[in-house]
Amino acid sequence: MKLGFLYSRVRVEEKLLLEALERRGVEYDLLDDRELVFDITEGRQRLQYDVVLERCINQSHALYALKVLGDWGVSTVNRFEVVSNCGDKLYTSTLLQRAGVAQPRVKLALSAGSALRAIEEFGYPVVLKPVVGSWGRLLAKINDREAAEAILEHKETLGSYQHSIFYIQEFVEKRGRDIRAFVVAGETICAIYRQSEHWITNTARGGKATNCPVTDELNSLCVRAAQAVGGGVVAVDVFEDDGRGLLVNEVNHTMEFRNSIAPTGVDIPGRIVDYALTVAEGRAS
Repeated sequence: MKLGFLYSRVRVEEKLLLEALERRGVEYDLLDDRELVFDITEGRQRLQYDVVLERCINQSHALYALKVLGDWGVSTVNRFEVVSNCGDKLYTSTLLQRAGVAQPRVKLALSAGSALRAIEEFGYPVVLKPVVGSWGRLLAKINDREAAEAILEHKETLGSYQHSIFYIQEFVEKRGRDIRAFVVAGETICAIYRQSEHWITNTARGGKATNCPVTDELNSLCVRAAQAVGGGVVAVDVFEDDGRGLLVNEVNHTMEFRNSIAPTGVDIPGRIVDYALTVAEGRAS
């Protein structure tokens, strides 16, 4: 068996995954996405790998590489469809809605004027997010009309494609924490609480990780969320709402997990590698 390891930079997570591969005696090649050239027109070239494990930092690199690999018949973790569905928050929200998975209320607007109307229909505060983004960047909690007008004007002035799409989410009071759960092959293998005095609780922004027990309720919600976006290996971010219970905030592909191994005691990179090997052997659903 031979595995391709598609990456942009070897961070802590990538080192842990490579160590897990070496412990299992798996032969692999490092595939730097900045160096690859895919010969699209000269026949159906196939890279000689049983599976490619994708760990790109740049989402567009991941999407295009996975599209080519998938069309060439190369098995990948994750698949193109999963990365596409998780990489755009609007795609995720519509898929969760179709699957009946509980989530915070979301509105989509395509102009600053309609976005302002949507925000005021919600009532303040609301959260404005870029449809593509990670690590809690470019999120804005909007507390009043004056702030809304200023931020919407900034987005219009920036003028890029992404800034012309207004993804507006109700503000959910998180009581200083949320949950990140890791789903691998249809099982919630572990979860952490991310705690912070700031309303953004991402560990990349300083949130502290502690173990969160995986209850039947949490497992069911997270597995259904993962299935809604196509399965594979994902991290599901969950809010605890006093009135509605657990709500799925986001589903993440190519997630970071360095801060979640110690508090949970779960070998997350090992579980990811084991799943990739089942995909290579054609045993994964």
